[in-house]
Amino acid sequence: RTRVHAGTLPKPTIRAEPGTSIPWWTPVTIWCQGSLEAQEYRLHKGGHPGPWDTQKPLESTDKVNFSFIHMTEDYAGRYHCDYLSPTNWSEPSDPLELVMTGFHSKPSLSALPSPVVASGGNVTLQCASQLGFNRFVLMKEGERQPSSTLDSQQAPSGQFQALFPVGPVTPSLRWTFRCYGYYSRSPHVWSYPSGPLELLVSGVSRKPSLLTQKGPVVTSGQNLTLQCRSDVRYDRFVLSKDGARDPPWRLGRQPQAGLSGADFALGPVRPSHGGWYTCYGGHSLSSEWSAPSDPLDILVAGQLPYTPSLSVQPRPTVTSGENVTLRCQSLSHVDTFHLSKEGAAGPPLRLRSKSLAGQHQAEFSVHPVTSAHRGTYRCYGSSSTFPHLLSQPSDPLELRVSGTADTVSPPQNKSAPDYTVENVIRMGVAAFILVVLGILLLEARHSQTRTPEAASKLWTWISCAQGALEERLRLMLADLSAENTEGETGATICLGFSLPGTRTP
Repeated sequence: RTRVHAGTLPKPTIRAEPGTSIPWWTPVTIWCQGSLEAQEYRLHKGGHPGPWDTQKPLESTDKVNFSFIHMTEDYAGRYHCDYLSPTNWSEPSDPLELVMTGFHSKPSLSALPSPVVASGGNVTLQCASQLGFNRFVLMKEGERQPSSTLDSQQAPSGQFQALFPVGPVTPSLRWTFRCYGYYSRSPHVWSYPSGPLELLVSGVSRKPSLLTQKGPVVTSGQNLTLQCRSDVRYDRFVLSKDGARDPPWRLGRQPQAGLSGADFALGPVRPSHGGWYTCYGGHSLSSEWSAPSDPLDILVAGQLPYTPSLSVQPRPTVTSGENVTLRCQSLSHVDTFHLSKEGAAGPPLRLRSKSLAGQHQAEFSVHPVTSAHRGTYRCYGSSSTFPHLLSQPSDPLELRVSGTADTVSPPQNKSAPDYTVENVIRMGVAAFILVVLGILLLEARHSQTRTPEAASKLWTWISCAQGALEERLRLMLADLSAENTEGETGATICLGFSLPGTRTP
């Protein structure tokens, strides 16, 4: 027998296709590659006495494969291979850890504090499960080997978890992860994978804006749509909620007039919709996203079982320039009061509650008041435990602002009524009646000779003359043209009456 020193034969290599983490009941192939001089290959499995399997290579090949039609927990484990040359057996290959996944329920994977990370920043990924796994594994998409494996810790909530630090992140790479859990007694039998979590790397390109048409205060059952808009021609958008365990919502561009944007329809409002939201824009050819929009706080009203009251001092109708105080009060415990104006797109005003005479209250000061402050107000209460859930709304309070000092010119289409013309007419009519009374006194001397027909004609003449005089005065005060003779005609007819037994007036 020829003695062969260790290391004279090439060390074989071992690999698995399609990978080392194989879902239950799917096929897998282990390849062992050695030398063209190899006459036989052996596959060894940890904990199994003797070779697990042997294969002879085909001519002119330096590798063989060991195929498993269905992956089960029996095939999961640590493998290595070696081969026989004409002189001796080679040294063993490096170990191959073959894992079967899908044996236990999947854990959850979330990013703390958010899956949106600034370029160059760091983030913590939390893999958690209610099952008492001893270890958790973090896998990055596109890599065969685990990114990290950590012992689990039991959180105060009772769940088991591991916190994986990741970073610094850069926009040049895709950062998509999954995690698994397993027990120490069977380290090659893993759970189902968690859902994928992609980190969004935000950059410095111009931020979009985030808004909602109906205002940030919503009620249960109302359909909620958040609109992300930008004058930069982004072709994809993402909406993220602070503290959400789910990955951000993604949408392609939905062009608007002169803008790019996307509408995120969140459906009927539930209490879980309350919170801070931000949106980002991106280009499909880059993995980098824009700077974040300004945050939008969605508040869900009607979730706490009390109704505050709202009052105003000094009164609901004030003059521009005065000082106004809106007071929100409640007998129930309130940490923060919110004052909302109907139709306002901006967030409600907030003030910490103060306890006074057994009541919780906050006073919102407006000074000096202007026409911009007129409108209908409501107030709400919230607790520090659930800051995005509000009480029932107070009764509406309408603030009216008159004599606005900020009005430069009077309105063109509306003016205060001018009673000058009417007053002059009334004065003229009064003078006319005095003249008529004088005539009646003169006529009384001849009453014995007056016939009923003459009396009737006299009162007809008085009524007609009164109407003619009113019309004439109105025309004069309106500075109408002298060609308008309607009033003159009426007066001429009346003055043309002949009263029996008298001279024609």
